[in-house]
Amino acid sequence: MKKVIYIVAVLVALGAIGFTLMNNKKEMAATAAIAERSSEAIPVILTEAQNSKIDKSFTAQGTFTPVQDLTLLSETQGQVVRISKQNGDHVKAGEQLAQVDTQLLQAELMRAQANYTKSKRDLERFENLAEGDAITKRQLEDARLGFSNAQANLITAKKRLADASIKSPISGQINEKFIEVGSFLSPATKLFNIVNVDKLKLNVKVSERDVLLIKEGGKVRIKADAVSNETMEGTVQAIAAKGDNSLNYNVEIQVANSANNPIKAGMYATAYFDVDQQREALLLSREAIVGSIQNPQVYVVKDGQAMIKDITVGSVQENQVEVTGGLQPGEKVVASGQINLKNGTKVSVL
Repeated sequence: MKKVIYIVAVLVALGAIGFTLMNNKKEMAATAAIAERSSEAIPVILTEAQNSKIDKSFTAQGTFTPVQDLTLLSETQGQVVRISKQNGDHVKAGEQLAQVDTQLLQAELMRAQANYTKSKRDLERFENLAEGDAITKRQLEDARLGFSNAQANLITAKKRLADASIKSPISGQINEKFIEVGSFLSPATKLFNIVNVDKLKLNVKVSERDVLLIKEGGKVRIKADAVSNETMEGTVQAIAAKGDNSLNYNVEIQVANSANNPIKAGMYATAYFDVDQQREALLLSREAIVGSIQNPQVYVVKDGQAMIKDITVGSVQENQVEVTGGLQPGEKVVASGQINLKNGTKVSVL
């Protein structure tokens, strides 16, 4: 009898637990439904792009390149017996970089010198004989031809011997060395890469609208990202006569490097073109931009929904960006709350 009572008590307890769980599940479902209904519309703050006047001043980005970048090639052949400069060393134009074995070249020069001396004497003797009609004109012509060949061979031998002393044609810094002592050179072998960063070139792309605002010889402010506390002055050296497929024009700016050459080739920099004029522009708060300035998008609200939209931007004016395409004045743009949005999300305006 006690056993039956115990079983009944257990069944009653299990039933009570099941009933409680069922009620809790219904309450959780109801709460989720309420939350779902309340989250159907994401609260956002809106803004608009507005026409305004801004300076025609603009910026452009690019990377520094050396004013001279030379990969020196061998003009001779032979074994390298000495290297005078290593990576990172500074060199002056005409300074020796390496030396090639000259024994065979000196022997070639001696042979060429001897042939030249003999041919010169032969020509002088034949010219004297020709005055007395002791030889034919053909013999005199052959003597002159032999002398010319000997003279050319002597010049070639001297040049080859001189080329065995490898010298830098420009001033700069050894960026890379391609040879070692014992290397055997042949013509066109790569020897050294030499760069001159005393002056630098900054190549930037400028739009068709802005390219008309600059002239060759004009001054430009330059800031290197790696040297943020220093502003340099550059000079516009060349403006492309033809734009690329995006109607951007290459502009070359020359910049004098500071003491100790802190700016390196390959560093990223911004050029500031100051223009004392104003123009009309469509400006939008930078906060409204989704993603980066390089691939800008915004959420436009229409009929209570947020729709993603690609735009194009121009200059950046502090906390505002110039919109050059993809957006019209008066369109409602999400300025805050984009992080919770997807294309087509319902929104409520705060």
